[in-house]
Amino acid sequence: MILTVTLNVALDVTYEVPELTPCATHRVTSVARRAGGKGINVARVLHQLGHETVASGYVGGVVGEEVLADLDAAGLPHRLVGHPGRSSRQSVTVVDRGCGDATVLNEPGPELTDDDWTRFLATYDELAPAASCVVLSGSLPPGLPTDAYALLCTRTPGATVVDSAGPALLAAARAGADVLLPNLAELRETTGRLDPIEGALALLDAGGKAVVVSMGAEGLLAITRDGCWRVPAVSRLSGNPTGAGDALAAAIGATTELPWPDRLRAALAWSAAAVPVPLAGEVDVATLHRVADAALVDELEDCDAAATDR
Repeated sequence: MILTVTLNVALDVTYEVPELTPCATHRVTSVARRAGGKGINVARVLHQLGHETVASGYVGGVVGEEVLADLDAAGLPHRLVGHPGRSSRQSVTVVDRGCGDATVLNEPGPELTDDDWTRFLATYDELAPAASCVVLSGSLPPGLPTDAYALLCTRTPGATVVDSAGPALLAAARAGADVLLPNLAELRETTGRLDPIEGALALLDAGGKAVVVSMGAEGLLAITRDGCWRVPAVSRLSGNPTGAGDALAAAIGATTELPWPDRLRAALAWSAAAVPVPLAGEVDVATLHRVADAALVDELEDCDAAATDR
């Protein structure tokens, strides 16, 4: 079983418009509302592709009721901890069909208490021993410590994958997380290094065991203690890219037993396959297979020694 953790669960609201123009009124052509947050999207992808998964995190208020109803309707197993009286957040994605991209507005989420954290840890300690891998994804809601993911890593018997940024990601590295999944901007924010290889090596120096950097149209970069690889993007895809990182995290969580080149080939394919789908948390299976067949994994011999010496 793969356990996903979304400490800042959201109700994802997705609008489609023919073209997004700043400071203008728009006529929305379609609206979708569904349970979201990065870890929920990871669980959706895993569930779609036949992997056993359980989604955990916090939920509350009227928005939380809609989140729970949507998860139940989708048949997605979950163990969410309630925070009564404080509503879960919403995130709004505006998909611009003209440019084939999206704009995202994320609310901060409700402020949580020490009691909320204690109750979640009790639930987590019940679930984690049965998980081959735990995927910890997204922002931390107000009130939780910046080392929340780090603490969860130390309480996890199986593998840990952390998709976050800033102090939360750095603390997870120091706690020995198995895989860290920043995008290029998040890596620079976290380490202060402009060069992605230098930034990834800094996270290894902090204690992380592997770093996979999503670089958008440039593909993936992986710096691990077993070696270094670059996976170029296969083609430019238009659609809604907001779920690509979550599909990548799902692939990394589902392939813990495979060699790194195979894991990275799957990661590129799953993330690319999320783009043509209108809503985050799903993949287009035909695109997944096409990209997996075409993906090339190039070993970076120049940085292998630097990484494996750490």
